[in-house]
Amino acid sequence: MTSLLLPALQSPTGPAASREAVRFGDLSLTYGRLAEASAALATRIADAGRVAVWATPTPATVLAVVAALRAGVPAVPLNPRTGERELAHILADSAPTAVMAGPDDVLPPALEKLRRVTVDARTAGTPGAVAGSGSLTPGGTEPGTAGPGSAAAAGDAAGPEAPALVVYTSGTTGPPKGAVLPRRAVAASLDALEDAWGWTGDDVLVHALPLFHVHGLILGVLGPLRRGGSVRHLGKFSPDGVARELASGGTMLFGVPTMYHRLAEVLDGSGDAAERDALARALAGARLLVSGSAALPVHDHERIAAATGRRVIERYGMTETLMNTGIRADGASRPGTVGPPLAGVRLRLVEDDGTVLDAPGAIGEIQVRGPNLFTGYLNRPDATAAALTADGYFRTGDVGTVDEDGYVTLVGRKATDLIKSGGYKIGAGEIENALLAHPGVREAAVTGEADPDLGERVVAWVVPAAPDSPPSAEELADHVAAQLAPHKRPRTVRYLDALPRNDLGKIMKRSLRA
Repeated sequence: MTSLLLPALQSPTGPAASREAVRFGDLSLTYGRLAEASAALATRIADAGRVAVWATPTPATVLAVVAALRAGVPAVPLNPRTGERELAHILADSAPTAVMAGPDDVLPPALEKLRRVTVDARTAGTPGAVAGSGSLTPGGTEPGTAGPGSAAAAGDAAGPEAPALVVYTSGTTGPPKGAVLPRRAVAASLDALEDAWGWTGDDVLVHALPLFHVHGLILGVLGPLRRGGSVRHLGKFSPDGVARELASGGTMLFGVPTMYHRLAEVLDGSGDAAERDALARALAGARLLVSGSAALPVHDHERIAAATGRRVIERYGMTETLMNTGIRADGASRPGTVGPPLAGVRLRLVEDDGTVLDAPGAIGEIQVRGPNLFTGYLNRPDATAAALTADGYFRTGDVGTVDEDGYVTLVGRKATDLIKSGGYKIGAGEIENALLAHPGVREAAVTGEADPDLGERVVAWVVPAAPDSPPSAEELADHVAAQLAPHKRPRTVRYLDALPRNDLGKIMKRSLRA
């Protein structure tokens, strides 16, 4: 593992300097321009302590985060859609001294007390491109600071336990917690994916993920930059954008299940034939199609494979652990699974009482340990202690199974997706896949609900394909019972116009229960 987090940006010369690093639409930054601009910006924030980043899906966010990493200053990515109360909590908890944002970004009042460092990626690599409170001298540094390269060189070679990012969790069980991600964890996860996916500097990654979380920022931006490859961000997801970028040199696609579902709808639809064929050709030509952040329904796996001859592979990670498992590029693609543990990761299943489960097919909570783990929750030693076992495993709160080959299948969250009904442990995910295989179902989610006889009963939340003539509850229950087992059939079916989802497309089951 190299001591530098982003070695390709250290001192690019010759062909390396002119290689494209990042592209957003018509704006492209080469390694030379990104290296020069981020080094200049790093000198401006070297004493910031901690810096917030207004993480819009723009090159300004990439430049800001790269500069923070090169300066050795922990970055706190902020979701621009965060509400006032949550934003106030994050700022009070993380205590950044500055906020980095694009020149056109309108920041909320909560950020006005911070020193603003304006990052203009449109003029990256030119004197005065990085502005902020105080004045820049023509050379791009403040009086008395070191030259553009020194702060970046010192910061990017910071120790492995030095914090790289503080990423806040979704806060589903209380105020969001800041997961402190050390440089060691970022490097370990990205290098494990290099091993699993054969990821090289020749790869061109295409994605449209938000840049305030692990998937879009660490995997989707820092991943290509660590390899010396390039990333093309669509700004906003569209099947046309995916087809265009993959057809013009893209080799990898990262997405979440909602995105792949939309691609499957185009491939399987009766719309424009030219659009459908262009998308099928582009996906078929990609080296890797990767889905993450939630389980991709088997139905969408099959539709994409049928149209393109290519399988989508899945991986499994979370904010506190970065990447845990992944289907290998040279391994067997098994729809519905997220692959075996990545290099360096140890994974086990445990019962509610802590008993380790060894039998293939057993359902238990997933616990992991390895160099991919976070340092802890910022200012929350109590929460950190509760999340870790005595022998150093992280309690993910996810429930799954492991087969005889080590492939992990996710059942869902322990709190929302494991249903204990009539003495059985039932995973919501397999019922959801069964429901989605019914032609009358467009979207589906499954939860448990208190039942005086069964303990919990299975409840299906269904968005019908034809709202005026949805399949009956009896039909759906019989459909599930025929595919799985009678005790897994939904006892209650509720119909919705749409399922509540977050920014990553994950279904918010707590909202359904509420």
